[in-house]
Amino acid sequence: MPARPTALRIEHLHNPLGLDEPAPRFSWKLADTRAGAAQTAYQLEVVAAGDDSPVWDTGRVASDDSVLVPYAGPALAPHTRYHWRVRVWDHQKRDLGWSKAAWFETGFLSPETPWPAAEWIAHPALPKAPADRPAARLRKRIRLAATPREARLYITARGIFEPSVNGQRIGTDHLTPGWTDYRARFEYLTYDVTAQLRAGDNEVSALLADGWYCGWFGFKRCRDHYGDTPALLAVLRLVEADGTVRWIGTDSSWSASTGPILNADLYDGETCDARLAFGQKEKPAKVLSFPWLPLAAKAFGRVRTIEELKPVALTRPAKGRHVFDLGQNMVGNIRLHIRAPRGTRVTIRYAEMLEADGTLYTANYRSAKSTDTYVCSGRGVEVYEPRFTFHGFRYVELSGLKTKPRLDAVTGLVWHSEMDSTGSFECSDPLVNQLQSNIRWGQKGNFLEIPTDCPQRDERLGWTGDAQVFIPTAAFNHDVAAFFRKWTRDLADGQHATGAYPDTAPDLFFNIWPTNAGANAAWAEAGVICPWVVYQKYGDTRILAENYPAMTRYVAHLEKTSDRLIRPDTCFGDWLSPEATKPEWAATPCDLIGTAYFARAAELVAKTAAVLGRAADARRYAALHKRVLAAFNRHYVTADARLAGDTQTAYLLALGFDLLPGKKRPAALAHLERTLRRRNDHLCTGFVGTPLLCPVLSRFGRHDLAYQLLFNDGYPSWLYPIKNGATTMWERWNSWTPDRGFGDAGMNSFNHYAYGAIGEWLYDTVAGISELAPGYKKILLRPVPHEKLTHASASLDTPHGVVSSAWILKGKTFSWTVVVPPNTTAVAVPPCASLADVRIANKPWRDASGVTATVHGGVPALALAAGRHVFTVSVPTKKD
Repeated sequence: MPARPTALRIEHLHNPLGLDEPAPRFSWKLADTRAGAAQTAYQLEVVAAGDDSPVWDTGRVASDDSVLVPYAGPALAPHTRYHWRVRVWDHQKRDLGWSKAAWFETGFLSPETPWPAAEWIAHPALPKAPADRPAARLRKRIRLAATPREARLYITARGIFEPSVNGQRIGTDHLTPGWTDYRARFEYLTYDVTAQLRAGDNEVSALLADGWYCGWFGFKRCRDHYGDTPALLAVLRLVEADGTVRWIGTDSSWSASTGPILNADLYDGETCDARLAFGQKEKPAKVLSFPWLPLAAKAFGRVRTIEELKPVALTRPAKGRHVFDLGQNMVGNIRLHIRAPRGTRVTIRYAEMLEADGTLYTANYRSAKSTDTYVCSGRGVEVYEPRFTFHGFRYVELSGLKTKPRLDAVTGLVWHSEMDSTGSFECSDPLVNQLQSNIRWGQKGNFLEIPTDCPQRDERLGWTGDAQVFIPTAAFNHDVAAFFRKWTRDLADGQHATGAYPDTAPDLFFNIWPTNAGANAAWAEAGVICPWVVYQKYGDTRILAENYPAMTRYVAHLEKTSDRLIRPDTCFGDWLSPEATKPEWAATPCDLIGTAYFARAAELVAKTAAVLGRAADARRYAALHKRVLAAFNRHYVTADARLAGDTQTAYLLALGFDLLPGKKRPAALAHLERTLRRRNDHLCTGFVGTPLLCPVLSRFGRHDLAYQLLFNDGYPSWLYPIKNGATTMWERWNSWTPDRGFGDAGMNSFNHYAYGAIGEWLYDTVAGISELAPGYKKILLRPVPHEKLTHASASLDTPHGVVSSAWILKGKTFSWTVVVPPNTTAVAVPPCASLADVRIANKPWRDASGVTATVHGGVPALALAAGRHVFTVSVPTKKD
């Protein structure tokens, strides 16, 4: 296959419809398997649909930039499709020709401007809380003289909607428009409905339900957080054959009705009576007036059905109760195939685990009913998929049937935000492979519109602490650049007037926990850490620029509310750590955690300022960082490097965040080792300490201890839940134990991704892939083998292409194959004391092309050009 530019993206998206970026950024990859493949120049061309001449042509630009190249042409027009292509010149200065064309289409490009001909409308007589609220249908009949040349539906809701044109559902999205901080902004979606419209009579409609806007939400069983009535805003933009533009929007001419969906709630579930239909007792829609808030085009993957699961078993643990086992804890809904007499009421319940008698364990769902009900019409085989709710579950119970259902009566529909799968990891240990699977399933289940803490109980909130510890792992498994760019906007939207970041984004605590002042240690710092990680993993500087004002306000708040730069106690601490379960083991002091994260935030803001070219700011925040370090050492560290609390997490923070002077680090490491021995070399950390455990131990040369923690399978450890049947990450190390059964139901999720942060270490240390420059423009390949593993491999589709590292260990022979993507370079650190132990094709490495000697971190290393490299390394054993 000839070398060429490929994988064209704009703002991390493929051919986005409805883009509100005045200066969008273009990315592409170089498909070129030649050794040393690289780009030396590019040319971008952007053409408006229907035009011959480009609106922007960069000409030949001498640059190897291929990631997020910003548009710099004339102002883009709204509601316009643009086609674009790129050509590149390779490392031999040869023109590789033009890529295939990609496209993007602009939306309104003016979030502050009200839409033409559109008003917010609602059903005029829906019941108020606490009564169940049915889904409404809002519709408009229109007559067209001719089929339009082009038709776009722009639509959003205070609630969640499902659009249709002429009875045909539009799109495959769920729970649209999604969840933002509705006090600050809404997102809208764009649909191309040209093919659905026709000359003559047409009907545009949307089903509308409560969703996050006014449904039950929040662990205090509250409702109507943002308003008490779901409402719709939509406008149809028609372009006639002669170019005339016509707008048809929501207004009082629309009609409203209810129908078969008798209630629809994210927590409680959905009731559908198939004997009923929409359209009966229609009423004029009610026009509602709201202050205008920004409407931004949805700029990341929508929630969709990504895969389907078939049941692996069907049991009847009690009379009339049929339990389907999908074999995997998942998030989404089901498809029910059923034939039953008219009026049969089928109750559908969900659970992540089973009681000892085989019935559903649902106590951990707390007040979330998580129950769907379907009343059969009696018209042959019926198919039902809940639309306006979602569940976290492995097991599905059907009751109300007169006969035993077939195994294929239930299909699991896996929902999550669309994210390209980018990373893989595999090794010779099946339990570690299951751990990797659990990490990925935990991410898929909880990356539904926002990064939730859990997907099943009466919570499902965008907890910031969980997100910030997991984002490096998340960015390996999937492309989450656009996902987190949107979520950091939610976080900034919820920032308190004081500068404190909230604990969740979107912030719901304004209503259910108004006394929470935010700025809680290790949670609030997500506002600083997450943009920085996106920059590191994807090379995206715009997310830094967008968040920089909020980041600086937050650091100012920390400085203002500290006592001589020591943070006060805040909520959460090292959340769910077993450390304080016995009196003789003290918990990590919350003020220590807060001061450690204060230092980390100041450091990252200084680095952000430097990236953005704000040199004076960079110096100021670097100086603040040094002052916080001095305060930390003065307040928490003894002369022999013992830390306050004397916990694993305390030492992990001090070493992982470089809080200690160099001369004290060996002693602090010794103390960390002692705290591990105190627990028989088992971890004793919570959400804050656990992500740092293996990375810190490996960084300071204790790979043996890091691996021991990985391979431990007794409580507490990563493999303990797996030995007990886990298929996703658990909230607690002991959410279920053979001797005690289920843990405290008040806080016992079986799908909680935070402890999955170990994934980062599997990828960058076991397999040996990490970034040396933002966006993996330069890559570090540094695997650390272990005698318990005979092989390990990982691959990552970076912004420049796929990098991979695969090794096999047989005796003293370490066979290592790496692939460096085009237009990048890598530094490879073989696991040996001398480069003399490295051979390529049974010859000294110096005889190979594209490989030169270098040093990394004081260790001999090899500099690699793009391409495939196969090494054979003689490694020492314990006997050596």
